[in-house]
Parts: sequence; structure tokens; C-alpha cells
Amino acid sequence: MATSTTTEGTPPTQSHEKENSSPEVTLERDVPTPTTISDELEDNSRVPRLSLLKLFWFFFYNFGLFAWGGPVAQIALIKERLVIQDQWITLSRFQRVFSVYQILPGPEAAELCMFFGCLSAGRIGGIVAGLAFMLPGFVLMLLASYLYSLAGFTNVYFNASFRALQPIVAAMILKAAHKIADHSVINHNTKKMDVFLIIAALCTAINTALRINIFISLAFYGIWYSLTARRLWIPAGILWVLQYVGFALYVVFRGFPSPLALALGIAQTPSLINLFVLGLVAGSLSFGGAYTAIPFIQVEAVLKGGWLPQSVFIDCIAIGNVLPAPLVIFATFVGFQGGLHDGGLGAAFAGATIITLGMFFPCFLFTIAGHSLLEKLVRNKLLSTFFDGLCGSVVGVIAIIAVQILDSSVHGEAKTLEQAANSGPAAVLYIVALAVLYKFTNKYTPLLLLAGGAIAGQFLFV
Repeated sequence: MATSTTTEGTPPTQSHEKENSSPEVTLERDVPTPTTISDELEDNSRVPRLSLLKLFWFFFYNFGLFAWGGPVAQIALIKERLVIQDQWITLSRFQRVFSVYQILPGPEAAELCMFFGCLSAGRIGGIVAGLAFMLPGFVLMLLASYLYSLAGFTNVYFNASFRALQPIVAAMILKAAHKIADHSVINHNTKKMDVFLIIAALCTAINTALRINIFISLAFYGIWYSLTARRLWIPAGILWVLQYVGFALYVVFRGFPSPLALALGIAQTPSLINLFVLGLVAGSLSFGGAYTAIPFIQVEAVLKGGWLPQSVFIDCIAIGNVLPAPLVIFATFVGFQGGLHDGGLGAAFAGATIITLGMFFPCFLFTIAGHSLLEKLVRNKLLSTFFDGLCGSVVGVIAIIAVQILDSSVHGEAKTLEQAANSGPAAVLYIVALAVLYKFTNKYTPLLLLAGGAIAGQFLFV
């Protein structure tokens, strides 16, 4: 078999041309073509062996700087470059890898970068690739957090733009709940909607409205769906009834839960250790993407802790949507504001860094631990049905939070007649944003929508 060698340092492509956007590598292609599906799914012969510095630049330049448009666009970019164009792995292997990361917590795009980094340079390479992907968004969010602290609280024009962005963000979260439901309530065996996953989503939404702790609901419906998947109807039915019997007894003896009951109380003050734990737990809960982490951070920082205003929290989600980064980067903003509240500017930068480390640590840990181990865990029948129930119930939590953020963004805290009058334009912006998001599915639609909203705010709320 003929041996073909690329120019020193260029990732493999269909041609021998050198691309300016890529670091240089040497690749030998004298390994026999895999002949079985099993070999194909394990074949790494086309993966270039990059030095850590070249690997960092490759993922930083090709993916980190161009991670616009949310997770769908980010994943499509990675797939197009590394699977279709450079052919590091086969399409079937990519689909299997992606299916594993869809179930695990953390941003799938970052996890895919880490996976490819591991293939090229081992576990250290995975860490380097993941850092390269998230670094541009982190730096930009850090800068945005600092600028917001300078102008966001007193400048009337700055506040007018963000006032307009809040109902748009509410529409984006509701659309995200619908999008996540499209795959979270699908039975993986039948490829059809599973009525029990829909029940899990609806009941979790009801539980969240009843102020039952998020952790209790997610764990409960993970177990409940595991029972229904095994056709253990009687135990599942008894368990379902007992949750509301238990809630009724709680109300009788302790009263109706307060909004603070939704929280664990792990960040009542935004100290550095509390911010790290907040990021760590939120990152561990981000099944289905960043929108799952939003409800948890909201109840901890806004409701329980009280150190982050609701309007500022919505603003940070809006900023996260316009940066080239996974949406979980909004946690950087939360950490910055928490540190600023707790100890000044130095603590703000430290808080932003520490909560980001906590948020990304679970996905780094799961990915670097080894993809083969992850597959074994995910394909375990007991764990897989638990994860399915958990992912289905997450939709209900996001839906309720979307409604709460809508109420806050439209009505706010109207203390004057003029402020109350602003509810009308905000409601119109919400409806228009929702219609645009459903009509136009281009990856740049959210970015353009937020830019248009910022401009509209200057005419509507100044």
C-alpha cells in the first residue's frame, strides 16, 4: 500500500494543500483500512499527532474563536471540519460518540473538542483542546462582566437596551425548552414520543410550581421512569401517588413551601468556595445543555442568596447568547457579580474564574476519564433509563423557569405608573421574538435578534 505523508504540521484533508487556519502535523496513512464495524469505531489511524501547543492553537483558532450560534452550530462546525473534511474519525463513530455526550452533563461541543484532543495527544491533549475551545468565550465574558459593572447599573441608555433584551431572553429559554423536549421525551428504542417521559416533564413542572426542591423532582422521576421502563406498573403507580401524599402532609404540618425551598442553600454568600461549589453542582446538573443549569443558579443566587438581582441574572444570559462560547459561560458573569458583591474588583475576577472552573470541571472529568468507560455507564440498562427519566423531567424545570423569567422581564417591579406602562412594549418584544425564533432557524438568528432588541430598547425604554 502506498504511503502518503502530509507537509509537516497540516491536519489531514482530502488534498495535500496547506491550510493557513490550521497548525502543522505529520501523518502517516499506511494503516490498513478497517474492514469491520468494530474496527471502524475504534480506528485512530487518520488522527494527527499534534504537539500540545499546536493542538491548542488548532482548537482555539478553528473552534474557540468561531463558536457562534449556540450548541447546534458549534457541533456542526466540529463535525464538518474534523469528520467530513479532515476525516479524523468516521461519521458512524462520531454519531456514537455524540450520543454518549448528549446524555452526560456539560456542553456537548466542549466535550467533543476534549474527545478529539484525547485522540490526538492523550488525556492532557483533551484538557488542552477543551481549554482552547472555552478560552475565547471566557475572556470575552470576563470583559463583558467588567464593562457591565461599570455602566450597567446607572447608565440609562445601557439599561434601556438590557430592558429590551430581557423578554427576548425569556422567549429564547421557552424555545430552548421546546427544542430540548424534542429529543428528551423520545424513547430511544422506538424512536417515538414516550408518554411516560412527557408525564415526567409535566409533573416536574407542577412540582417546581409547587416549590418542591429541584433535586428531589429530578431524582424521583429518574427512579420512577426506570420502574415504568421495566413495566413495574404497580410500584411506579404507588411511588407517583406517594410523592403528592408526602407533599400534602408537608403542607399540613409545615405549611406551603416558600420559594427558597427550591434551593439547597449552597451559595447564600458569594464567597469563593461557595461560588466554586455552585458552579460544580450546576455543571453536574447540566443534562441537556446550559439551560438546565439556569434554574439551579437562579434559585441559589437570586432567590436563596439574594446577592444577584433577577434583572441582572437575565442580562447575563443575554450576554452569554451573543458570545462565541457554550451558554454555560453565563456562570462567569454570575461569579463576577458575586465576587463584586462580596469583596470588590479583585474578588470579582477571582469569583468569575473559580465558578467557571467549577462549572466545566464535571464535563472535563467525565470526558478525560475515558470515552469507553462512559459508554459502558451510559449503556447500562439501569443507568440509561434513570438518565432518560432525568432528562425528560429537566424539560419541566426549564419550562417553569422560562415562565418565571417572562413574568419578571415583562412586569418587573413596577413601582411607578411609567414603569408599569413599559410592560406593554416588553410583552410585544416577547411575542415578536418567539415568532422570529420559530420562523427563522438560522444559527445567527438569536444573535441578530439580541442586536435588534438592544437597538429597539433605545427607542422603547429611554
